[in-house]
Amino acid sequence: VGKDASLEPVVTFSINQSDGITAVSNDLKKDTYNHFKVSKEIQVIPNFIDLDRFKKQKKDHFKKAICPNDEKLIVHTSNFRKVKRVEDVVKVFNEIRKTVPAKLLLVGDGPERSAIEKLAEQSCSIDDVRFLGKLEAVEEVLSVSDLFLMTSEKESFGLAALEAMACEVPLISTNAGGLPELNQDEVTGFICDVGDIKTMADKALLILDKDNLPKFKKAALKRAQEFELSNILPMYENMYRKVVEEFREKISVKR
Repeated sequence: VGKDASLEPVVTFSINQSDGITAVSNDLKKDTYNHFKVSKEIQVIPNFIDLDRFKKQKKDHFKKAICPNDEKLIVHTSNFRKVKRVEDVVKVFNEIRKTVPAKLLLVGDGPERSAIEKLAEQSCSIDDVRFLGKLEAVEEVLSVSDLFLMTSEKESFGLAALEAMACEVPLISTNAGGLPELNQDEVTGFICDVGDIKTMADKALLILDKDNLPKFKKAALKRAQEFELSNILPMYENMYRKVVEEFREKISVKR
């Protein structure tokens, strides 16, 4: 929002008048300092995940209905904006299915959806790609997925990717924004350059290999557990305490 020149003064003023400022990634912190004349300290506190909700569920019947011949199931969730580069998801999927039988689920809605539907119709079998729209229980889809694709050109953190990891789904992500701070290259998945379709597809095939997939799934869950609510909430509580204590000191001095 602040990159809109007309809003920049308001955002800058608001940040500098705040008593405490947090960012969900080091990249967002750096981006904020680069775009605004911020004089205040920014503390990085990452997003959190509710592991009671986002966890692998037994939905074998759902997987069988989508992949009746044991195809690999690939998923992407987003708001279908240009910055998400959902067209790259379709292109990577097309490369993957040249080698491995696979299905693609696209979850969400947004301004680019119609264009992506047209691309899918032109390049894929209608049976291989499904648009599910907005879902409340996205964790049910993630529970039966084998791979999550996040091809964004900008992500402050990548919460959708964290939700996938919590459901034991490894990632192929770009190196944009805060994603490298979440996705551990060669551990929870792979990190690739924005727009590098071939590398994304090649790395996806490595993950989907039957000998590799279990270890990537296990690592994805282990990483997600680091962002469990009980680990992150104390960071916010400590931040609030610090802000309150500093405020009390100011009041005391004035008195």
